[in-house]
Amino acid sequence: MFAVTQIRANEQILEYKGKRVSWAQAQREYARSAAEDGHTFYFDLDDGRVIDGAQGGTSARWVNHSCAPNCEAEQDGSRVFFLALRDIKPGEELFIDYGLIVEGRKTAALKTLYACRCGSDGCRGTMLAAS
Repeated sequence: MFAVTQIRANEQILEYKGKRVSWAQAQREYARSAAEDGHTFYFDLDDGRVIDGAQGGTSARWVNHSCAPNCEAEQDGSRVFFLALRDIKPGEELFIDYGLIVEGRKTAALKTLYACRCGSDGCRGTMLAAS
């Protein structure tokens, strides 16, 4: 996703929308879909549910990960908004740091599945949350 106009620092850009489901339901749907690439549109909420951007979601689901993001997600109740961390010029790609959290041991296969190739100077090499 790319900016089409100038976006100012701290400006609210868009809302992450989709169907709100429990984590258990999201995991069941993920298992049924046989997704092998780890790709989902789930956004974790503080109340234990997720927003499934694949179901009724907005274009916010296309914001990619970077270890040097220019946007951040902010939760307001059960809603999530993306805000600009700095001024963003037209044509710049929008990024957030996914900071994915997975349960259990971080195996080599898991690290490969969630590898980051953002190319930023401080790239962690993974979309997983910093330890």
